[in-house]
Amino acid sequence: TKLIFIFSASFCIMLRLAVFCFLLYTLLVASSAQSDSNQPVIQLRLAGEKKKHYEGRVEVFYNGEWGTVCDDDFSIYAAQVVCRELGFTGAESWSPSAKYGKGEGRIWLDNVHCTGSEKSLAHCESNGFGVSDCKHSEDVGVVCSSKRIPGFKFIRNQVEEVRIRATYSHRKRIPITEGFLEVKDGGKWRQICNEDWNQKNSRVICGMQGFPGEKRFNTRPYKLLASRRKKNYWGFSINCTGNEADLSDCKLGREIEQKGNSTCGKGMPVVVSCVPGRVFAPSVSIGFRKAYRVEQPLVRLRGGAMIGEGRVEVLKNGEWGTVCDDNWNIRAATVVCRELGFGSAKEALTGARMGQGIGPVHMNEVECSGFEKSLTECYFNPNSLGCSHEEDAAVKCNVPAMGFHNRLRLSGGRNPYEGRVEVLGERNGSLVWGTVCSDSWGTMEAMVVCRQLGLGFASNAFQETWYWQGDSSADPVVMSGVRCSGTELTLEQCLHHGKHVACPKGGGRFAAGVSCTMTAPDLVLNAQVVEQTTYLEDRPMYALQCAHEERCLSGSADKADPSSYRRLLRFSSQIHNNGQSDFRPRASPQSWVWHDCHRHYHSMEVFTHYDLMSLNGTKVAEGHKASFCLEDTYCDEGIQKRYECANFGAQGITVGCWDTYRHDIDCQWIDITDVKPGDYILQVVINPNYEVAESDYTNNIMKCRSRYDGHRIWTYNCHTGKKDLFTLCIKD
Repeated sequence: TKLIFIFSASFCIMLRLAVFCFLLYTLLVASSAQSDSNQPVIQLRLAGEKKKHYEGRVEVFYNGEWGTVCDDDFSIYAAQVVCRELGFTGAESWSPSAKYGKGEGRIWLDNVHCTGSEKSLAHCESNGFGVSDCKHSEDVGVVCSSKRIPGFKFIRNQVEEVRIRATYSHRKRIPITEGFLEVKDGGKWRQICNEDWNQKNSRVICGMQGFPGEKRFNTRPYKLLASRRKKNYWGFSINCTGNEADLSDCKLGREIEQKGNSTCGKGMPVVVSCVPGRVFAPSVSIGFRKAYRVEQPLVRLRGGAMIGEGRVEVLKNGEWGTVCDDNWNIRAATVVCRELGFGSAKEALTGARMGQGIGPVHMNEVECSGFEKSLTECYFNPNSLGCSHEEDAAVKCNVPAMGFHNRLRLSGGRNPYEGRVEVLGERNGSLVWGTVCSDSWGTMEAMVVCRQLGLGFASNAFQETWYWQGDSSADPVVMSGVRCSGTELTLEQCLHHGKHVACPKGGGRFAAGVSCTMTAPDLVLNAQVVEQTTYLEDRPMYALQCAHEERCLSGSADKADPSSYRRLLRFSSQIHNNGQSDFRPRASPQSWVWHDCHRHYHSMEVFTHYDLMSLNGTKVAEGHKASFCLEDTYCDEGIQKRYECANFGAQGITVGCWDTYRHDIDCQWIDITDVKPGDYILQVVINPNYEVAESDYTNNIMKCRSRYDGHRIWTYNCHTGKKDLFTLCIKD
């Protein structure tokens, strides 16, 4: 009985304690909820003249109005709170003094003090909303980490994803250019009511999807479909000006009252119809061909690893030049992207992130409204004094989802960037995976494969892949005779045999393979050095035995008398590596060939071609120079030499360095003994056989005008880059 009494007493005490704890917990939760409910509810966004979506001027939506934050007492802890509230993992830095431009309207917050642990900027100490003695020249900006918080719940106008959902009959079309607009919020896809929708909003959506513009469409079938479907509307309308690069840059419209199926009673879900760029347009559509005529472009991209990215270059007075990155922003980048048939810009890059260009800097301090049809229509300062190619501007554009990577794969490699090339081809009326014949397979073909898969540039093209064990069912060859120019978007666009496959080697171990890389070298010849060092030399045959052995003289030298003379057009070559990785010979040192006459190794069979041509492009004299030594002769300040040929050293050219071949070196010439007096074109081509992959081959050619009177030669108007002979002649 005593034991039962003790147990009962203990039980009662525990019960009372539990009830007390429960009441205390309830009180604390209520107090916390009341405290949170007293805090103002705000919304943040990053705005202004920004280059990335995760940076910009901090703007606060409070009391139905957007405003800014003053930089007084702002800190990295406050930046951390801002970035986490926007769904990023953290902050990298913050900027005072309106770095991203002056905002408009109210300055909502001043003297903000955060510990860094607050859930919202509204929870930080400050003077209070609207209490500030600041001007917009003190608007604060932040740079957040590019990484998102996993599972972050986006609020209000911060949507997770945007898509155009095609109708059932149009879902197999590539690309999808028309359909219902849906935004993903809180893990669910929702429609937007079209009552306040306009063409400017559609323009922004099309840009995000990789399309340069929007167009009108037939609303009747969509009204019929919308009436039959269950709808789940997003809670807000959107108010874009039309020049935004992303929906997150648009202002939030009015709140949409949720009434189930009665929501948006006077309207229907938004439908968007976009116009694709010429290269992405369906080839069967004549209308697109008329809309996008192939004209001489005024703007181009160079050096990019992916489709729709690269260094911005502009054509002026017949010469390509670059754009200085002073004031370069997402709005100007979007003008470039749309002009080239892509969508809006994902990023505006500065500091020669896509490699350094050559030639003049044509534009500086570019300012665009965002509605220009060409970058050349934007305001800019033609004076580029103080700008160097280290400040070349670049872009990354939104491109349409074409599904290119679904018809091609790499198999058997040690990592995702290498392997045997396998394509989805037709055999006996069905689609099957198979290999590509390696006959004629080279760097250009590998370049197209890597670009199609989104893996950057080709580092190697392989004609044997026995060491990569792919899927045995994919061994048969389904594609042969592949020849690419290097500009194609897919391997299917290259010349090939079609259905009539012919491959004597067969597939399996002789199937084509590639290895890819996100960076590549870019060799550029200094045209000015060639122009300044050109001269003639008459040299006796007995002093040219080594050069004759290496086939550096014209064919008539084979029958020439040893006492006769050869007339040589000599010049120096200075070859820079302006890319993002070192230029290395493809062959390993074990396979380099020793030349006893010169006492050196040849790491590449042919590194440069030297030609003298008539004005109509016919070769009249030819010389070549084998790459007997690739090394860093000189480097830019702060860059260490890495390659030196002495003592069988490593050969190559480091990024930011150049290799100089002096005019007095053997084979650094063209034998013009048999050339008659007249006007000619001197042409130098680097890496002519594309033996080593580069980010840009268009700048591997240099051409000069030359006038030879039989005794002297004048070389002038030298230009690097592909330039037709007609242009050179006109300049003369």
